[in-house]
Amino acid sequence: MRPQFEEIDYQQTPLGEVILRRRTMQTLGDKEIYEIMLGSEFLMSSLFTVVEEALSTLGLAATEKAFSDTQLDVVVGGLGLGYTAKVALDHKSVSSLTVVDYLQPVIDWHQRGLVPLGNDLTNDPRCHFEHGDFFKRAISDGGVGFDSQSADRQFHAILLDIDHSPDHLLNERHASFYQVEGLRKMAEQLHPGGVFALWSDDPPEETFMNALRKVFSKVETHVVPFENPILERDSESTVYVAHD
Repeated sequence: MRPQFEEIDYQQTPLGEVILRRRTMQTLGDKEIYEIMLGSEFLMSSLFTVVEEALSTLGLAATEKAFSDTQLDVVVGGLGLGYTAKVALDHKSVSSLTVVDYLQPVIDWHQRGLVPLGNDLTNDPRCHFEHGDFFKRAISDGGVGFDSQSADRQFHAILLDIDHSPDHLLNERHASFYQVEGLRKMAEQLHPGGVFALWSDDPPEETFMNALRKVFSKVETHVVPFENPILERDSESTVYVAHD
C-alpha cells in the first residue's frame, strides 16, 4: 500500500534545500500528486499543469505559424516536473528541445525516472538537458548561450517557466532579465521572427508588457483558467507570447 505522503528525495543546492515529494489525496479519489519544493516554497505540483502545458501549446502555435514547414529548435527555461517540455515534444515540428535548469537534482530526478514524465523526456533523442542558469545564459554572460556546445546557436522559440511572475521572483537577481535590455539580449538568441513565451501566475502586467513591446512588435496575453480543487473554484494564470 502506497503511503499517503512520501518524501522521495532531498538535496541541498545553492538556492537552498530542494525536495521531491509524493502525496495521495483522498479528497480527490486517491489521486497521486508529485510536488517540488524549494525550502517552504512550491515550485511545481502535478495537480496544476494546465498553464504549463498551455505555455508550450500557445508558444509553439505562434512559432509554427511564423516558421511553417520548418523543423523547430526550442528552448525551455525551467524543467519542473516536465510538463512544458513534454507538450513541446508532442509537436512533430520540434526537432530539438534544450531544457535549461539551475537545479541539478531536478534534472537527476528525470534521468532516474523518479517523476512521472522523466522517462518520456530522457528517452526522446530530441531532448537535451542543460544544467545552468537560464538568466545568465539568456544574456550570454560568460559567452555561454542556451546551448553550451554552440554559443552562437539561435532558436525558433524560447519558453520560460521559472519565476512565479515578472514581479514575483524566486531570486531578485532575475529582475534585470524582465527589463528591456535583458529581453533584448535574450532575443538575440532567437532566429528573426522567433517567439518568446512566458508563464506567469499573476494577471497580465502592463509594465512588463511595455518592456516586451520595446523588443517585439507583437505581444499577446492569454489568461488561462484551470480547476483548483484545493480552493474549490477555478484559478487563472497568464501566458505571454511575443514575436515580430
